[in-house]
Order: sequence, then structure tokens, then C-alpha cells
Amino acid sequence: MGAKLASGGGGGKRREMQPNSEPNVIPFIDILLVLLIIFMVTAPIPTVDIRVDLPPPNPVPIRLEGLNPTVVGMRETATGLAIYVDEEVVTLSTLGERTLSHAIRNNPALNPEDVYAEARIFVRADQSTAYGNVVNVMSQLQEEGFAKVGIFAELASEG
Repeated sequence: MGAKLASGGGGGKRREMQPNSEPNVIPFIDILLVLLIIFMVTAPIPTVDIRVDLPPPNPVPIRLEGLNPTVVGMRETATGLAIYVDEEVVTLSTLGERTLSHAIRNNPALNPEDVYAEARIFVRADQSTAYGNVVNVMSQLQEEGFAKVGIFAELASEG
């Protein structure tokens, strides 16, 4: 009798485990989570550093040091874009020579050969003027040889 208790204890037939065809994915998921944590910790932070020099909050007016600027104005009219050099109507093809003559007249202290390097040319446009037209006029002036071409800005009126 004692032998029977030691061998099986329940008197029943011992059950064998059947083979399982389903893969055990728990270790695979554990490995993936560990890899995910490693990649998150070691990945660089996506930042882009661009240096931008902004003007001061209260702009200081430009001192012209005795030089009189030549103002190139632009206005949208019913017939198209009108370009003015010191209120004289010009075309884009004659812009360079008319600007040069006005710059020489506005700055008699400069030698004619120094006008391209030293004369200040300001481009002023209405708010309705397309930005592309302003860029075209500025690039035309720079192609003519004027070194100091800038944009004439006015403070917006509060109303």
C-alpha cells in the first residue's frame, strides 16, 4: 500500500503536456521595450540653432552723418507699378541712371566716383505694393552698383 502512495498519490493516469504551436512573444516584447528606452535616452534632442540679430525694441533713428539719402518710391496705380526717384517718375530700365544723378545732386560733398559706394538709397513702398516688386527694385539698384541700399520704414499709425 505504501508503494502506491509514493508513486502517484492520486491513483489516476498521469497527463502529458501537449506541444504548443503558439510562439511565446513576451520575451520579444520585453526586448523591444528595453531597446525603445535605450534609443529614447540616447537620441539627440532635435533643435536647430539659428542666430538672429533682432533690432532693439525701441529703434533709434539712423544718423546720416551729413549725407542726404535718395528715396526711391513705389506705388501701385491703376495702370501698374509706378517708380519714383525723389518724386520723379522713372521706369525700371532708367532707374539706375536717374538714381545716380539724384544721388550726385543730393550729396555734392561726395566725389562722383564715390557715389556708388557711399550714397544712401532708401526704397519706400506702399503697403499694397507686392514684396516681389520691392525686391526687384532693390536688386536692380544693387546690380547698378549702389552699395548702401535699404528699406525706408515708417511706424504704423494707430487708429
